Amino acid sequence: MTTIAFNKPFGVLCQFTDTRSPTTRPTLSGFGLPASVYPAGRLDRDSEGLLILTNDGREQARIADPKYKMAKTYLVQVEGAPDDATLASLRTGVSLKDGPTRPAQARLIDPPDLWHRDPPVRFRKSVPDAWLEVTIFEGRNRQVRRMCAALGFPCLRLVRWQVGEWSLDGLALGEWSKVG
Repeated sequence: MTTIAFNKPFGVLCQFTDTRSPTTRPTLSGFGLPASVYPAGRLDRDSEGLLILTNDGREQARIADPKYKMAKTYLVQVEGAPDDATLASLRTGVSLKDGPTRPAQARLIDPPDLWHRDPPVRFRKSVPDAWLEVTIFEGRNRQVRRMCAALGFPCLRLVRWQVGEWSLDGLALGEWSKVG
């Protein structure tokens, strides 16, 4: 079994080929990843951070399937200044169009020391922004973005920092390492 931790850059698709676009978009094939590994779960093109890849189907299911409730931690830059009530809503679950989310762990954090993003996040001088650390135990499509937006705090930047026992600690942008 091979398990890989990869620090996915902004704009990269979580697949090895791009068959939907007339112009080629960056994919996982541009990072020298070993043959035969596949993503266990996904990160949107406009999200960054930890992507786990494996060649073991059982491991892939354990990571991606919500029934296993594997924790996924995100560093989230939001537009606005979330208050205690917003954090409480994240902690109890947020009502989305596809139903309520499971309770999340959420807290305000200082701006993290991250790599430069290309393109940079848009800033508006008249609107504050804040950073949250949010841990979810399911994995719906664009879930953290939709949770924050439903509470009135659109995401400006979303970085998945940890999946279960694996994290981005020591892994530079676009780099990968074997973790199992």
